[in-house]
Amino acid sequence: MTHAEINQQPCLYLEAFSHNEESCLPLHTSITLFLLSYCECKSFKLFLVSSKPGCSESRKDNLPVSLDASYIQQQDLPQLVRGCRLPAALDERGRLCRAGLAVVLRHIINKTLEADPSRNDVLALLGFKKTCLKACAEVSKWTRLCEISIPSDIEEHLKNPASLCQQVPPSVLALERRLAEPVQVHNNDKLRRQKLQEQRRNEKNASRGGKGNRDHESGSGQSPEVCNVPDLRTALAKLTVGAVPTLTTRKSSEIRKVKTTDLPSLEHVFAEGLYFTLTDVVLLPCIYQYLCSLRARAEGALQQLPNLLRWYSNVQEVPGVLRAAEACRFALSVPQLPTSSPSGASEKHNPESQVEQEEDQEMTTQPVFIGGPRPTMTKLKENGIEAVFAPHPCPAFTLPWDELSGAVNPTEGEMSDVRAVRKRQQLNNLVAMVMELARPGHIIVDFCSGTGHVGILLAHTFPHCQVILIENKEESLIRAQNRSSELGLKNINFIQANLDYFTGSFHIGVALHACGVATDMVMEHCIQSGAAFIISPCCYGFIQNAIKFSFPKSNKFQETLTYKEHMILCRFADQTAVQLPFERRLIGKHCMGLVDLDRSWGAETHGYSVQVITMEPESCSPKNNMLVGRLLQKAEQEVGAIHLETPECS
Repeated sequence: MTHAEINQQPCLYLEAFSHNEESCLPLHTSITLFLLSYCECKSFKLFLVSSKPGCSESRKDNLPVSLDASYIQQQDLPQLVRGCRLPAALDERGRLCRAGLAVVLRHIINKTLEADPSRNDVLALLGFKKTCLKACAEVSKWTRLCEISIPSDIEEHLKNPASLCQQVPPSVLALERRLAEPVQVHNNDKLRRQKLQEQRRNEKNASRGGKGNRDHESGSGQSPEVCNVPDLRTALAKLTVGAVPTLTTRKSSEIRKVKTTDLPSLEHVFAEGLYFTLTDVVLLPCIYQYLCSLRARAEGALQQLPNLLRWYSNVQEVPGVLRAAEACRFALSVPQLPTSSPSGASEKHNPESQVEQEEDQEMTTQPVFIGGPRPTMTKLKENGIEAVFAPHPCPAFTLPWDELSGAVNPTEGEMSDVRAVRKRQQLNNLVAMVMELARPGHIIVDFCSGTGHVGILLAHTFPHCQVILIENKEESLIRAQNRSSELGLKNINFIQANLDYFTGSFHIGVALHACGVATDMVMEHCIQSGAAFIISPCCYGFIQNAIKFSFPKSNKFQETLTYKEHMILCRFADQTAVQLPFERRLIGKHCMGLVDLDRSWGAETHGYSVQVITMEPESCSPKNNMLVGRLLQKAEQEVGAIHLETPECS
């Protein structure tokens, strides 16, 4: 029986074992298994993926007893899954793959709720407005810290604990500092007054009982065990109705008169504030492994993590956590909280201070803009750098929209007629560029695909090519999948993932209005795969230095402009809206051309030929640039090749 034949239910693929043969499951796998146990989810056929042949079935003793798993080799994975980083989940039809830790975990929660809508404890994991870890790691520092930095730093520590035990990983220190910050919630004032009322009631009871003042003293000497008791009570009351007495909501007149500035702050009970969420599920297996290592080799390092230890204790109070931990063979225990922080550490040798300095530098990388772009444009011109736009190869090309099925036509969506006309004009441009590059059997990837306007049209227009839509928003991708099903398209697949989790090879990458550095991420993926690209950039003002990218990108721009000067170009490149004066729009268009020229020169250092082309007609979008690039070596090999049987440019 082949793997394809047994794929009769959604499949979940997890990496089997880490590189160190003596270590346990990789942290991303442990986190996923912990959530499956907490949710008691039975919706998936579970596969453990091994990169080495002959992985012993006996190693299943690392798995929760309630979960049945099969082993599969990397080369036997479905092709769609093979092009993604694990963990990954594949739907019943094998056409939609969800990849990446946060995306897969949120999917497990949704499948659990589909099977049992009464699981309010599982629903609560998604947090306020159901947005917990929804923002992708490329744009959210918090998602990046929890999904990527902490697991990777702790796994690095576990590989070589003896040499790293005295140095707390920067990501763990960042979490420790985050847990020390006051919590801000939508009903902040109400909860802070409830906390004040609870504190005064406790003080009165303590004085009547003759217990003295030690347990309710304020200030730096307050014990971590008791300083957030009202906050913990509030959090647990939300998790288990009736398990904890509800705090009195009616406040005395004295409490109502207290100034907001005099109210006690709300302290972190859990990672995102007062309530247990998916973030805590992600962190618990990581911190458990890390604390086990520290206790065995460097228990003194725990003194640097009082807030983290308090969080660790609070998490164990959540109903269902100990059950799931026991199933995953986590020997959780209540930590001994330090009574004071280590003193005497200088700023120079304090790792936490160094992390603060790094974050401060990151926060100040976005400069304060003063003045307009003309001095920067003049400086570039004096150095022989001016925006260059290549002629459009097919300026009059248009698809036969009246003959196309409604599911292909953007007019079938919820957009206005005027916007639908402009969208069709934009699509005309991208299809015309793809016609110049596509060959039978090519794989075309529509990055940041949204609801599939580009990808579905390409799959319909080029039936001899395979098209993959990649989008982080599940709602958009489900709509795209429904539209493709209506058309009966067989040459289209879907991946819900951040761009970093897609690792497959392809021939052409396409992106319509990729926002900010998403354009640069798509270009990077195409360059790594040696693929041609057609990218329409957008939101130039959101461009800024990121983990993988720094600006300017090309050597010539770097020699001419500072980072601040380049950001001035990016800011004014967004000034192309139709309601702006013509001269201002003209400057904006010129700035767009300069920013994209820098990008194209950066790609040319990798052996690419890149053109910046303006869409036709220009009025189809204020962001009407296209970056069209192809690897020179491949371009020379394809000279004279027969194009696909598609309408020719005219």
